[in-house]
Amino acid sequence: MRLPRRNLLTAAAAVTAAVPLSASPASAGGPRTPPKGRRILIRGGHVIDTEPQPVARADTDVLVDGGRIVAVGRGLRAAGAAIIDATGHIVLPGFVDTHRHVWQSALRSASVDTGLDAYFGLLHRVGPRFRPQDVHIATLAGALECLDAGITTQLDFAHIAYSPDLADAAVDALEEAGLRAVFGYGIPVDVTGGGNLADDTALVTMAYAPLGPLSTPMDTVARDWRIADELDLPLTIHLAAGPANEHPVTALRDAGLLRRKTLYAHPDGIGDDELKLIADSGATAAATPGDMFSTMRAAHLAGQPGTTAADVLRTATLDGAAALGLADRIGSLRPGKQADLVLLRLDDLNLLTAERDPVAAVVMAAQPHNVDTVLVAGRVVKSGGRLLHADVRRTARALRATAAAVTGRR
Repeated sequence: MRLPRRNLLTAAAAVTAAVPLSASPASAGGPRTPPKGRRILIRGGHVIDTEPQPVARADTDVLVDGGRIVAVGRGLRAAGAAIIDATGHIVLPGFVDTHRHVWQSALRSASVDTGLDAYFGLLHRVGPRFRPQDVHIATLAGALECLDAGITTQLDFAHIAYSPDLADAAVDALEEAGLRAVFGYGIPVDVTGGGNLADDTALVTMAYAPLGPLSTPMDTVARDWRIADELDLPLTIHLAAGPANEHPVTALRDAGLLRRKTLYAHPDGIGDDELKLIADSGATAAATPGDMFSTMRAAHLAGQPGTTAADVLRTATLDGAAALGLADRIGSLRPGKQADLVLLRLDDLNLLTAERDPVAAVVMAAQPHNVDTVLVAGRVVKSGGRLLHADVRRTARALRATAAAVTGRR
């Protein structure tokens, strides 16, 4: 479905903005890369597919055409295709980050060694100071950080939408960054607000991100759920035992509001019985990663007995895609899926022995600096360890200026 960007703006609906266009940011120079849509043959890598479970195959090729994976195998031929030599590299699906407040890249390290109340106090204090240009540069920098670390898809829980202009600025930045994103209009923690809708096949799509039972009464929660149903949008909410509901999942169940198309972000303090209710409803839960590599290691170490590296890698790729309703498009290397791919260098010191078990190496040894090449929908956005389509230095200067402005402005 596609509706105008400023449509459906009411006091009770979400200001949601997602533009049905593929990202096409201005190039900042750098090495020449295959034009978007051209056939690309990624040749001779250690290829990890994640469906049904992650398995690595040595000396394997991936053929990309029209932004999609068309073949995976050995000895593939493709006349006229651009060649990416993947010898000495691991090739795997791009990582999927299911919960990130991307605009808060401007507030990095501003609320450390404090409690949740201090964090919310910071948002109350500085959130209203953000202008559209501040939201744009903070979102752009945060999205580029993700791409640089091999995260090709993210859900941006953007609870900075004090106005439609701020929501528009965030969406514009996601498109400029060139990654795949689900834009979740997140109501700021001290206001409620209203909606808009876009093409759900675009690179940037949308979700509704209301406050939920953590901090709002159930009649408001029910209203927000009705809005999501009317607009046919997935929901994403923060979830924890809070002042409004000590047992929020039970409250949702009792109100008949547990639903499959819901993503619960970092469900802190939720008991096993409520986690089971989430699982039984077909909904999903999300952590809040910095980079996916450290998060995978933490998940493996904290996992239940028997949790394998393959289980964890699948969670960071295909299961993450499923949580966002995108498993039919991304998350594995099956032909027909979008070519969101990451290549990791194996000649870095921490991955010199990765060929022994590439899946285990990705989960337990790899780091963001190993990310050599990144493709999103068949477009090469990083090569040779460098982002190709963004002026990172200019973005960094602008982010520092924004951070100083919003934290220092009276």
